[in-house]
Amino acid sequence: MNASDLRDKTPDELRDQLVQLKKEAFNLRFQQATGQMENTARMKTVRRDVARVKTVLNEKAAAAAASAE
Repeated sequence: MNASDLRDKTPDELRDQLVQLKKEAFNLRFQQATGQMENTARMKTVRRDVARVKTVLNEKAAAAAASAE
């Protein structure tokens, strides 16, 4: 997932994706705690994807606030 793909999505789609990523991060943490985790690198990518989605959401919110003035 890259930021340019995320910028094409609507804020609602981004929020849905953020919820899915947070659920996945929770499940990965649970797997790690129980010793069932196979792909440890996936935690890093999910965390970074969450950060990307949040960044794009904040950019869109700032743009909407600036255009409203």
